[in-house]
Amino acid sequence: MAVRRAQQEQHQDLKVAPRRWLILCLGLTGQTASCTFLYGIPFLVPDMRAAEGLSLAQAGTVVAAPSIGLLFTLIAWGAAADRFGERLVMALGLGVSGALLLSAGAGGHSLGTLFVLFLLAGAATASVNAASGRVVMGWFAERERGLAMGIRQTAQPLGVGIAALALPPLAEHWGFRAAMLFPAVFALIAAVLVLLLVVDPPRPQRPGPTAAAPARGSSPYRTSTLWRVHGASALLVVPQFAVSAFAPVYLVAMHDWSPLAAGWFLAAVQGLGAAGRLVAGHWSDRVGSRLRPMRLLAGASAAVMLLVAIGDASWPWLVLLALVLAAVVTVSDNVLGFTASAELAGVAWSGRAMGAQNTAQNVAASLTPPMLGLLIGDSRYALAFAVTAIFPLLAIGLVPVRAERAEP
Repeated sequence: MAVRRAQQEQHQDLKVAPRRWLILCLGLTGQTASCTFLYGIPFLVPDMRAAEGLSLAQAGTVVAAPSIGLLFTLIAWGAAADRFGERLVMALGLGVSGALLLSAGAGGHSLGTLFVLFLLAGAATASVNAASGRVVMGWFAERERGLAMGIRQTAQPLGVGIAALALPPLAEHWGFRAAMLFPAVFALIAAVLVLLLVVDPPRPQRPGPTAAAPARGSSPYRTSTLWRVHGASALLVVPQFAVSAFAPVYLVAMHDWSPLAAGWFLAAVQGLGAAGRLVAGHWSDRVGSRLRPMRLLAGASAAVMLLVAIGDASWPWLVLLALVLAAVVTVSDNVLGFTASAELAGVAWSGRAMGAQNTAQNVAASLTPPMLGLLIGDSRYALAFAVTAIFPLLAIGLVPVRAERAEP
């Protein structure tokens, strides 16, 4: 019976394997739907304030709610994906998030209720972060996994772009709450597609009751390797968010750009950043390593941030070129740290490892704007950009390249 079951599972795996690119696209769709909500709310702040009579501080609190919910549930959703499978976890999270956003768009809620709805929707949509990465890990071989994960990682710029194009016009014509129906419907459609078409990758058989079983099922966090990957990735997030958070206001305040021109600049470099992730993933496949390219990109990130600082203190044309380079280089390592976390953790722990990876990065991302804002003050941009270069330099020594070489 066990032999027949194994043969059936192998036959199913062979049937599904050619569909892995479809499954990747569905994971990308789910992640993009999540990002459209998570990163689209800030585009609605002007309409939100006008419609609800909110102060800037109140609007900022509502905008922060989804990220807070996501931050505290990433590891839990990763554990659920490890235990119950990727398809169920993604579909459930997207469906609950979509339903909550439908309620938010229905109107009639107080500010406190709106905050809670966004908080819970962010907590639910966090399911996609670990589960969509885990399904890619399961269906793609090591030689093509970096490129596949790079494609999946383009969900953030795609989600930002879709939100920028769709939400402001909807809010202008039909109001802030009606605009929330767009990410709600997007999430529900993605949930249905995932439920119908995604197939969970093959899962390792549970070890029998042997003496070796405890070792095989033990936590990969017993050693420092994964902790170092998470720590290095968190350090590398600092220059990424220094650029994304302060490049627009820097161009407006220091170079007299219009807000519209600065916004278009940021949108354009988002596309270049997405391409950088694809290149980094493919590069890691070619060289057979995630952490060696990650360490090289950490050095490049420090160099470009210093170049931005020098450009601010010297020639305007140099700072613009440096900002474009920084927007590409500082995001390219994301796919490498994420993929390395899953591979080093192993199949049984990959969901939790990717959840922990995202948690560390989100903590660093949330701390970067306020801390650098204090350092910048009125005009100390060159100093802030120079200080930012310290973080990727620290990451160079933290990336555990030797541990990756020791992997069988």
